[in-house]
Amino acid sequence: MTRVAVVGATGYAGAELVRILAGHPETELTALTSRQYAGVRFDQVYPAMAGRIDTVCQEYSIDHICQNADLVYMALPHKLPMAFVPDILKQGIKVIDLSADFRFNDVVLYESAYQPHTASDLLDSTVYGLCEIYADQIRTAALIGNPGCYPTSVLLPLVPLLKQGMLDSASLIADSKSGVSGAGRSLALGSHFCEVNESFKAYKVAGHRHNPEMNAILSREAGESVSITFVPHLVPMTRGMLTTIYATPASGLAKQDITDCYRKAYQQRPFIRLCPEDRLPDTLHVRGTNFCDIGFKFDERNRRLILISAIDNLVKGAAGQAVQNMNLMLGFDETAGLFNLPFAI
Repeated sequence: MTRVAVVGATGYAGAELVRILAGHPETELTALTSRQYAGVRFDQVYPAMAGRIDTVCQEYSIDHICQNADLVYMALPHKLPMAFVPDILKQGIKVIDLSADFRFNDVVLYESAYQPHTASDLLDSTVYGLCEIYADQIRTAALIGNPGCYPTSVLLPLVPLLKQGMLDSASLIADSKSGVSGAGRSLALGSHFCEVNESFKAYKVAGHRHNPEMNAILSREAGESVSITFVPHLVPMTRGMLTTIYATPASGLAKQDITDCYRKAYQQRPFIRLCPEDRLPDTLHVRGTNFCDIGFKFDERNRRLILISAIDNLVKGAAGQAVQNMNLMLGFDETAGLFNLPFAI
């Protein structure tokens, strides 16, 4: 059994990691850290885990982590992982970071969106963990930058089409809606019940930190500079993410070309589900799963392609994708621990 540690186990993404890893056939949870809940059993923080996870959370200790883990998940806010990851890697231990600290190969781009990077020498060797696109690189990586939830929902519908030159890259507009859990577990006025209940609002319009992440990957895959217009929205539900993308198709492109492109790109990818023409993606149908459902409509009259994706922002958008990355890195079945059936309702 592979020993795994979750650093930052009591945040929402960390708790999802614990939930998934508790049922993983190839791993053993050997260390959970939490600054706020050090000394407290995990199932006292999350009573839903009673009878399954009674591990006591500990303060972060590099010695304890390195002595008890073969792979470490960093489920911490931005800036913290860059301080811890170099020492862990020196011990020959693989790392999957769920923050943005290692999602960029370009330090200037990272620092333009976040803060100064104190481990920039690692950025050249980090691999962006979008499993459906970079599986081969992930298999040999020691350090993974796990993608953000919004970028996952935007990139998976777009990358195959852009790579084949099927879209006008200057026409891209993404409109995304996220459940409140995307804001994390820390207290903030904007995520209080009275602020989000019966409310639907856009936020950080044309200024969200995930925008540069999307642009970097889209540009890499398109082979040209791409700058997508991105508008995120907060919706009053706990989890789930729906993204609608508008794009101008290349001249002469037909609906069947889009279908064929997706089938070729994703026919061997177990967590991509292509929706039939009469059913579009719905967050309800991916809740609690690692699936990304993709559908599209071709507006012939206006010559506009409308792409829609649905994911669970805490699973495919965070913890599930991180476990999928681990499966690829360690040579496990890619679906191990992740192929649970969705809730019917």
